[in-house]
Amino acid sequence: MIHRLVFLLLVSAILGSPASAHEMRPAYLEIRETTPDAYAVLWKVPAMGDRRLGLYVRLPDSCAAGAEPVASIVAGAFYQRWATTCPGGMKGSEIVIDGLSETMTDVLVRIAYRDGTTEIARLTPDAPTLKVAGAQTKVEVAGTYFLLGVDHILSGFDHLLFVLALVLLIGDRWMLLKTITAFTVAHSITLAGASLGYFSLPQKPVEAAIALSIAFVASELVRMKPGERRLSEAYPWVVAFAFGLLHGFGFAGALAETGLPQTDVPLALLAFNLGVEAGQLLFVAGVIIVYRVVVAIYAVPVTPARTVAAYLIGIVSTFWLITRVADFWV
Repeated sequence: MIHRLVFLLLVSAILGSPASAHEMRPAYLEIRETTPDAYAVLWKVPAMGDRRLGLYVRLPDSCAAGAEPVASIVAGAFYQRWATTCPGGMKGSEIVIDGLSETMTDVLVRIAYRDGTTEIARLTPDAPTLKVAGAQTKVEVAGTYFLLGVDHILSGFDHLLFVLALVLLIGDRWMLLKTITAFTVAHSITLAGASLGYFSLPQKPVEAAIALSIAFVASELVRMKPGERRLSEAYPWVVAFAFGLLHGFGFAGALAETGLPQTDVPLALLAFNLGVEAGQLLFVAGVIIVYRVVVAIYAVPVTPARTVAAYLIGIVSTFWLITRVADFWV
């Protein structure tokens, strides 16, 4: 039973996830105030080939577009850019995403004002309308970025698969806690550094290396033997810290698209990191609870089940590695 459950979950990850599995590809709307009452608009929608997702931006009725929007499809996304003028500004008015209620995706909205303040919101199929409020309070900024962090980690199949492999590798609770903490500290360092512009790495090689990190831990799982303690078992926090530095660049890639509010950069970074950690802990707790429930109901042979899970994690991560390396030339 447990073999079948793990198999179905991991095959679903292969078939249902894009090569860039750390993101669920929400739509993205950026509105940048260029001069008083004038805005530059960028609309990005997931696409496959020449077909795009049927989502459309409806700006306030007072807004009047200038020239015809410029559209293009690049790297699996439909881009549309145009300029608009909204007498009196957008504050207090509503932005609606038509077609969102019929989908299973989200829309990330970022409005950047000329004074450096930023308003960020996440629209969902249940709430496809944004009432523009203007500058956000510190509490609102923290809340928005915290939820973005939680959403990113829980929708990032590759990061979660790495954490799952660590949970399977480590039997001791305290060692698991230290290992997850080391992973968090490491990805927080590179996330902050990359987001603030101190250092960076090309995103495509980072994504491929993240897949390789999962394959490495999967191979360590396969090689586990009673009475033997490999380096990854004796010092798993070292492995988690080393690969956590790499995963932090992946998180930074997602955060780069959202951007950071110029007036509250430290607060937004801290809130995003806390959200990632909260989502990570929720996932670990969920895995442990599911495992205990299954063990309580069925007689599960732990070692064979772990071996099957390790091979399947290896298959998924290798598939991602191959597709991401192939994506270097796309």
